[in-house]
Amino acid sequence: MNIKIQNIEDLPRAAKEFVETMGDRRHFAFHAPMGGGKTTFISALCEELGSVDEASSPTFSIVNEYAVAPDAVASAGSDRIYHFDFYRVETAEELLDMGLDDYWDSGAVCLIEWPGNALDFLPDDIVDVNIEVLPDNSRMLTFS
Repeated sequence: MNIKIQNIEDLPRAAKEFVETMGDRRHFAFHAPMGGGKTTFISALCEELGSVDEASSPTFSIVNEYAVAPDAVASAGSDRIYHFDFYRVETAEELLDMGLDDYWDSGAVCLIEWPGNALDFLPDDIVDVNIEVLPDNSRMLTFS
């Protein structure tokens, strides 16, 4: 599946289209270069899923938790969304200490930036989402 994002104003449409394809899948790993738009797209995605909190980069906290509005819980699958950024993770112990399995088993949508730093700890049902920066500075999301 491909979703093209022409510009920042196009994010709500792209996030809506992405949510329509999620089905019951809950674990998504976002791959893109630095500045490729991972956090920006995830922010729009959280809004589309009904987050009452503004999504921001969890680079230093490693995980941010966002509450989902009561009327959006059915479509989000949970009253929480978890947003991870493994960019600064340096050791396996950091990941083990987080209790990642509790997050993966929570039923909540889990959105992961820089998943390559935690490959051995990701759930088996992860959906890889690639964000490519195109020459015209638009973005192409590709996932299966």
